[in-house]
Amino acid sequence: MALKKKGARQVDLVWVPGAIEIPFALQRLARRRRYDALIALGAVIRGETAHFEHVAREASRGVMEVMLREEVPVGFGILTTDTERQAMARAGGRSGNKGMDAAEAAIEMAWMKRYGIST
Repeated sequence: MALKKKGARQVDLVWVPGAIEIPFALQRLARRRRYDALIALGAVIRGETAHFEHVAREASRGVMEVMLREEVPVGFGILTTDTERQAMARAGGRSGNKGMDAAEAAIEMAWMKRYGIST
């Protein structure tokens, strides 16, 4: 696993039903005070209604609120795409690996929090 290669000693994986539930899970995890950082991964794929924009906005807002309120760095890897194919391309396919980018950001911010410096 990529996080282990970066020196993570413990990696816990938590699944939620959808992107709008991510902030709640992050908050519960942050309040345990066991984690140096958290990573929010998911995808909000556009449908035929405005629901997409509401979910994406509120998931993003919720992640930011948890990070600031609980003072735990959160790597943000919630994709917003038009199609599942685009999401797959950005999640380790042709368009890079946004999950890894989020993990690296979380690690860097955890170092900053702990030592007051970046890696």
